[in-house]
Amino acid sequence: MSIAGGEKATETPADAAEAFRALARAQLPRLVLMARRLVGSDAEDAVQECLLKAFQRHAQLKDPDAGPAWLASILVNCCHDVGRRRARRPVEVDLEGLERFSLFRKIAYEDPFPYSDSLHLDFLEAFGPEDVREVVARLPELYRVPLVLVHMEGYLAKEVARMLDVPLGTVLSRLHRGRKLFEKQMWEYADEAGLLRGAP
Repeated sequence: MSIAGGEKATETPADAAEAFRALARAQLPRLVLMARRLVGSDAEDAVQECLLKAFQRHAQLKDPDAGPAWLASILVNCCHDVGRRRARRPVEVDLEGLERFSLFRKIAYEDPFPYSDSLHLDFLEAFGPEDVREVVARLPELYRVPLVLVHMEGYLAKEVARMLDVPLGTVLSRLHRGRKLFEKQMWEYADEAGLLRGAP
């Protein structure tokens, strides 16, 4: 609604609250899915904390179109806080061994589906959505977060660098190692879960 001089009427607290509710309702399914990928069983706590912080800071959001990205950025920080509160000892990763690992070569060498004409595709098709989620959940948070944000949520690496407040090179390095670790975990999970049907 316009007033004299062509300026817009000042938004009332009720208008602001309704605008936030509309944004939160629209983004809630995506936030929950993202949080599950980032912190697993602690997703509900992370989303609740995110929405509380977002409500308190809603006046800082000047562009409504930026709302989804703004909420996602707050959620990433909340998930990071959840991870810190878990106070888990960081998982040690053998980086040298990780660099030598190749899922493509491992599948070819082990030949788990000896009668297959499309060995690598058969391996990937053995994984259902729940299996993929389990593999992602096994990754250390340091690598899981950028991997989920870039490859599952569609953010650019430079956007993730801003979200995590780290240099772009750090994100790119974590993405590379995260992908290698994901491949290694896929093989180990497939072996444990009996997905290598052709294996003796």
